[in-house]
Amino acid sequence: MSACFSRLPEPIFSHSRQPKMPTSIHSSRTDTARTAPFSRDPNGPQIDDHVFDYAKFCRPSFSDLVSCVPICENQPKTLNHDEDGGDLWLRLKDEARSDIEQEPILSNFYFSSILCHDSLASALANHLSIKLSNSSLPSGTLYDLFLGVVAGDQEIIKAVKDDLRAVKERDPACISYVHCFVNFKGFLACQAHRIAHKLWSQGRKILAILIQNRASEVFAVDIHPGARIGRGILLDHATGVVIGETAVIGDNVSVLHNVTLGGTGKACGDRHPKIGDGVLIGAGTCVLGNVRIGDGAKIGAGSVVLKPVPPRTTAVGNPARLVGGKENPIRLDKIPSLTMDHTSHISEWSDYVI
Repeated sequence: MSACFSRLPEPIFSHSRQPKMPTSIHSSRTDTARTAPFSRDPNGPQIDDHVFDYAKFCRPSFSDLVSCVPICENQPKTLNHDEDGGDLWLRLKDEARSDIEQEPILSNFYFSSILCHDSLASALANHLSIKLSNSSLPSGTLYDLFLGVVAGDQEIIKAVKDDLRAVKERDPACISYVHCFVNFKGFLACQAHRIAHKLWSQGRKILAILIQNRASEVFAVDIHPGARIGRGILLDHATGVVIGETAVIGDNVSVLHNVTLGGTGKACGDRHPKIGDGVLIGAGTCVLGNVRIGDGAKIGAGSVVLKPVPPRTTAVGNPARLVGGKENPIRLDKIPSLTMDHTSHISEWSDYVI
């Protein structure tokens, strides 16, 4: 252990005060906001200088010794990750340690965001609470709320893991799972919606709408808490995405930025699009009204869709038309949301040249 401590980088800030043990991550933080460093933005102004003391992250009294072993050259990596099972959380921790080795200046950020938590639910609740808090909505209050929702619903955790895998597999800009978890606002906006939707379903609509509002302000993604969203969702870039109250999105769907799934007027009731499994929706697309986009369909960038789109077909244009024609549209042989192919069959519908 002493050899490991000798290899640790010097803390960004140092002090001589004797550190205190942090409170339990799963305990309520509304009563410990002044002393728990995880209830504040690690990149913001710090009141409690204990947060920069590595010793408290490495004491042997922690129950989760994996997350508290100090970084050193000879530290063994976690082995045998099951990409389809429950070990994605361990993969996130390993990637966080690797990032710290490359960029020691991020040590405090990764400790408070990932390594000091004993579950994915706790880390997600913490990260979202910091992102969505403001001066009148403390992160400790949000953490307690978010953790209660996420930890109490294993379906949400399964969806979070599927979303992480979707981003990692489909977005070439995503270099790691932890990169997605801490930095990708499309992923974070989707998880904020999952919490808001759960509250909406429980009748806690005021809280749900508040979370929607904060997510819209912070992430520039506006998803009504009443909308139903499946698993394995990629909101790529995500800026400007708007999804209405009665919209339904299936599993393994990929949505680019500036996409609107909206209504066509002020009528109430079921008025928003229904998106099937495996659909790819290109950037700047508007799908308006209670129309069905079939499983495995592709909507080209900049399209305006006002009518149903059959499964495994491509719709392009304003107003959108089927590639190959309405009577005999070209059928896609691959799932577009997984291939992320936006330009196949372009010669079938456009003579555009440069």
